[in-house]
Amino acid sequence: MQITVDMNLCESHGQCVFAAPEIFSFDDDEYLVYDAAPSHASRDRVEKAAAVCPVRAITVSPAAP
Repeated sequence: MQITVDMNLCESHGQCVFAAPEIFSFDDDEYLVYDAAPSHASRDRVEKAAAVCPVRAITVSPAAP
């Protein structure tokens, strides 16, 4: 699975951080950081994080072959 966050859309609401804190977090400067290729075991939480993003900045796609 591959995660992409459009940082031009992201407004740092943090809903993804609440939904999947093992994947998404904020650094010391309040900039979103994330694991772009998390394990398949995290898929449900990652999809929930993408769904709750108020600006739809998160895209989840299959892993590149």
